[in-house]
Order: sequence, then structure tokens, then C-alpha cells
Amino acid sequence: MPDTASLAVPFLDRDHSILAFNRRVLDWAHRPRVPLLERLRFLTIVSSNLDEFFEVRSEPHITAALAGEQKGAYTVASFERVAAEVQQLVAAQYRLYNEELMPALARQGIRLLAHGDRNARQRAWVRDYFERDVRPLLVPVGLDPAHPFPQVANKSLNFIVRLGGKDAFGRENEIAIVKVPRVLPRVIRMPAKVAGKGTGLVLLSSVIRAHLDTLFPGREVGQFSQFRVTRHSDLAVDEEDVRNLRTALRLGLQHRHYGQAVRLEVSDACAPALSDFLLKQFGLPPAALYRVHGPVNLVRLQQMVDLVEAPKLLFPAFRPAYPRHLEAGRSIFEQLKRGDVMIHQPFESFDGVMAFLREAVEDPDVLAIKQTIYRTGAQSEMMDLLREAVRRGKEVMVVVELKARFDEEANINWAENLEAVGAQVVYGVVGLKTHAKMLLVTRREGRELVRYAHLSTGNYNPRTARLYTDISQLTADAKLTADVEQVFVHLAGQSRLPKLNHIWVAPFHLHRRLIERIDMVGAAAAAGQDARIVLKMNALTDEALMQALVRAGRHGVTIDLIVRGACMLPAGVPGLTERIRVRSIIGRFLEHSRVFYFRAGEQECLYLSSADWMNRNMLRRVEIAWPVNDPVLRQRLIDECLVAYLHDHRDAWDLQPDGSYRRARGADQPNSHGAQNALMTRYAAPNGEEGERWT
Repeated sequence: MPDTASLAVPFLDRDHSILAFNRRVLDWAHRPRVPLLERLRFLTIVSSNLDEFFEVRSEPHITAALAGEQKGAYTVASFERVAAEVQQLVAAQYRLYNEELMPALARQGIRLLAHGDRNARQRAWVRDYFERDVRPLLVPVGLDPAHPFPQVANKSLNFIVRLGGKDAFGRENEIAIVKVPRVLPRVIRMPAKVAGKGTGLVLLSSVIRAHLDTLFPGREVGQFSQFRVTRHSDLAVDEEDVRNLRTALRLGLQHRHYGQAVRLEVSDACAPALSDFLLKQFGLPPAALYRVHGPVNLVRLQQMVDLVEAPKLLFPAFRPAYPRHLEAGRSIFEQLKRGDVMIHQPFESFDGVMAFLREAVEDPDVLAIKQTIYRTGAQSEMMDLLREAVRRGKEVMVVVELKARFDEEANINWAENLEAVGAQVVYGVVGLKTHAKMLLVTRREGRELVRYAHLSTGNYNPRTARLYTDISQLTADAKLTADVEQVFVHLAGQSRLPKLNHIWVAPFHLHRRLIERIDMVGAAAAAGQDARIVLKMNALTDEALMQALVRAGRHGVTIDLIVRGACMLPAGVPGLTERIRVRSIIGRFLEHSRVFYFRAGEQECLYLSSADWMNRNMLRRVEIAWPVNDPVLRQRLIDECLVAYLHDHRDAWDLQPDGSYRRARGADQPNSHGAQNALMTRYAAPNGEEGERWT
């Protein structure tokens, strides 16, 4: 058999794979069986994802296009290919918005009223709203040598206006810019007595557009357009070169809103002269211009979902059960002495994790609490509990990752709040992001100190714990908790990690151990033994790991990959990956758990992890993977996280050799099996309430 190291594996393009994921998300917005407001929500999710795509992934493409690069990973051609694909996706979004979703909402009595649709009473109300709440916050800027083009913040709403006549000083400065403050709501609900029958809503952009002429008395308002610029927003801080990372990041946050422009959105009717003027101001090539038939920021239509009171147009509420293997009201420490507890979120609630921390804070025998924080949100009961622990005299150490993208400010604030009450706050390791999710409690029991731990594939964020699928493990296992202790010691003191009992840690040996495990399964297959690999993750882009999977497949291993988002490994390529199948599950909840299963002959192991199979996770982050050794818990994870998803015929998409995705057979059948739906039914809260069965 040929050595796969010498074979040229046709890896897929990462950016195109990310965009393909968003097409799968958009498919939910197309489905007639999905409640109407949820379809609108999925439409806004795609726009939010595209915003992040441009903020994080687009800068090297733009730079290459402007420099005329013809060779390398980023070129003029690569920029144009990505731009063309995004243009198609955006056009599909607005077609759906205009031709299906808005007419369908109108039939339900939910109307987004443009100026031409409003009657006299509604126009009067809009005028009063504009004069009272909007005009005082608007400061139009007429451009001239003394009034240069203003700084336009990332993703903010703005108007460009061409004026006729002369200004108060007799000059013909014809271009003006109107910046719209972020504090103003983008969707406004009319009072019932004004709206008439049903629900009447207006967009802030429509309110301003209807009154633009009042902002320029004595001038003639000619051509105009709303516009929005997206900027590169990945913070770059040289950690080796700064004395205080927190201070440096705070300064970086101030400049993030004004980074390099990467995308310009305008109304589809925007005059070419105005769009060309804006492209020149922002230093963008023509292909970075996106003309849209509707509001330039579909993300803000999430406010519309929140403003409308129509439960029948939403998913039925799902009430997760309290973790099945925890007894509410009884000491969790005592329960963990009997064995580990696994929690499958969001089907089981995050309340069990909160109860664990709450008990640790309130128990006088608990001496120390250590925790990592990556994304916990601006409001967090968990952070309040940690501060309470300090006030009660416990030793509290928190590893706060200040560089968690787009959560930097919230994490900086929490770091300062925790330090203010006396907690020991550290920021991890210079040059690495701490992405591992660990909570360690040390308790005095007689003459001994006993450790308890919580490990998770997801963040310590109660809000996202209701929306993301993740696995939490509570344990009192002495060897596993000793490993967790050593990882915390390493993060605080930068000491060398000793040999650990169970946990694999990136960037030290997680990458190598995974490759060794894959090769071990491949060797078993080559020897004629039963061999199987099933992996569930969010992204697969690391070339060394993909090459290892190709090797194993060519040795005869049957490999199933459940990859929600970007996957660069093509499936079913003759001679290379015909034994590898890849599927993506896009459901009501965001798939987020990482579960790695390996079987070589009679040896079977399953690992949970905080890490996706990306180069950054393996080499530029502190990540952990840990084995689930309890055979009952391991089988539960196999059944719920792997088998259920491999048999999903409702929310699954199968990757084709050419990089395209095809919905699983039977996906359009109302009674087809869906893993998430089945788990909701299994874990729905009691009291006679059934699990959700929407179709």
C-alpha cells in the first residue's frame, strides 16, 4: 500500500468551507416547517456569522487584492473567488427576506412598514418619534477641507447624502455623512392604536431616510444611501513586548472599531458615484462592495423577533431536565463519592454545574476554588459566586483568558472585579490562549484534602449552555483531579508539566497523542483487527491530523467524522478517503461538543475535549482532552453523541468528494429521526410536559 505521506491529498479551502457551513444554516430559514420567526432568526444568524467571517478572515484577501498578488495562499484570484461566493450567499439571503419571509410575516399581521406603506397617522407618529428620540442624536457632517470624512465605526449604520445648492457660507460642498448612534434601536414597534390591526414595526433606517431633508435646511437632498463598513477586528498584541497585557488589550479595544476596512454594504439603489466615493474613502477594491435590497444590517432584525409577541411563530419552549444523575437538594460532593456524573447540555440543564459551584462556595470545609474563564458573558452568576467565595475567606484562583475574541472587554472587566475583592487572577501563558474548561474544588475531609472537579467541552456561560450542545463531567476521581491541579499549577507558575495520569494537554502533547492514537487504530486495521474511529467536533483543518486520518483510512479503518463547521478533509475520494465519511449536523441548538472515539481490536477508548482539530487549538492554545473510563458513562456518550448523530436523517448533511454538502436522505420527511429532537424528548423536564416535537 502506498505511503500516504507521499500522496497529495486535495484538502478543501477553509474559507469556502466556512461559507458552505453558512449555506447550511441558511437552509433552515428556507424551510416551511420551521416556525416563521425562527426562520427569520436563522437568517440573522447567517448575517452575524458573515460579519465575523469578514472581521477575522477577510483581511489577508483584501491586502493581497490591493497589492495585486498573483502567487501564494492569498491572491487577487482568491479574493475574487471568496467575494463572488459571498455575493451569491448574500443575494440568496435578501431574496428570501423580500420574497418569502416579509410577505409571510405580513400575512400573520406582522408588518415592517416602509415610508410609502405608512398612513397619515403612522407618518405623524414616526415624525414625532424622529423629532423626540432620533434628531437630537444626529450630527450631519458636510465634507470640505475643514470637515474631512469622519471616522466610521465598524458595522455602524450611516447615510451618505448628495446635496444641491450652497451651504450657509455660499459653498457647494455636495457630500454629507450622517452617522447613526448605536444606542438607538434599529427596529421600533408602533403603539397598537397607531399600528392598527396586527403588529406594526419600522426600521430606524426608514425613519431617518423619511426625514433626511429636515437635517439639511436650505439644501436640496438628492441621491442618498445607507451604508455600513466592516473592519478587520482581530486584535494583535505582542505579548512579549508589553508590560501589562490587560492595559494593552484595553488600548487595542479602543482601536478595533477603526481597523482596516474589508467590506462595504450599501443600498441596491445607491448611485455609482456615491458607492465609488465610499470605496475610495475606505481604500477598498470594487469587489468588496455589496449592494443589498433591504436593511444593510440583517443582524439587527433579531430585535424584530424579540419585539413580536407571537409564540406560535416560535419553537415551542423547551425545558431541560435537572441532570438525571444528580439528586437535587443533596450534597453533590457526597454524590460524586459514588461515581462521576455526566451532564449533556442543553438537554440537561446547566443548573447542576451551578449547584456544584454554589455548594463549594457555601461549604465551610471547602478551602480553595480554581477555575478557567473563556466566555462567561457580561452578566454572570458564576463570577458573582467566585467573588462571594473570596469574601468567605476561600482561596480563589481564576485563569481569565483576556484574548477570547469579541469577549475581551467582558473578561477584562471580570478580571478587574475579581482582583478588587482579592481573588488571584492570572492570564494564562504568554503567546497562548487558555481555552481549557476546568473547575477544581479542594475540600477538607477529616485529615485529608480531597479534590472535586468539573471538566467541560463548553464555556462557563449559563446563557449559551441553553443553546449549545456540550458535555460536562463532574468527578472526584483522584488521578483525574490531580491532573487538573497540575494544569492549574502550570498556568499560574509557568512550571513544567509533570507526567500526567490521564489528561492530554495542548500545546505539549495533545496533537502528538491524537496522531499516535489514529496510527495505532490504523495498525490494528492493517493487522486484520476490528478498527473504528468516530470523531465529533466543530472544525477540522489541521493538516497533520487530516493526513493521519487518511493513512488510517487507507489501512482499512472505517472513519466517521461529525464536523459541524469547516472541514478541509474531503470524503469519499477514490484511492484516498473512500473509507472516510463526513457529516454536519445543523439543528435548533449549536453543536459544540467534542467527542473522540477510537477502537483498535479489543481496545476501546473515548475522549472528551475542549479542542477542535485546528492548528491553533493544537499549537497555540492551552487545551485539554480527558478519557471517560467508566464503561456506563462511555456507552452513554457513544449512544447520545455519536450513534444518534450518525443515524440522523433530519438535520444531517453529508460531505461530497467535491466539497459540496447534500442533505441526508429522508430529511424532508416529517417523521425522520433527528438526534437533537430525540434527545429533547428523552430529557424534557417532568411535570407532564413532553419533549419538543416540532416538524
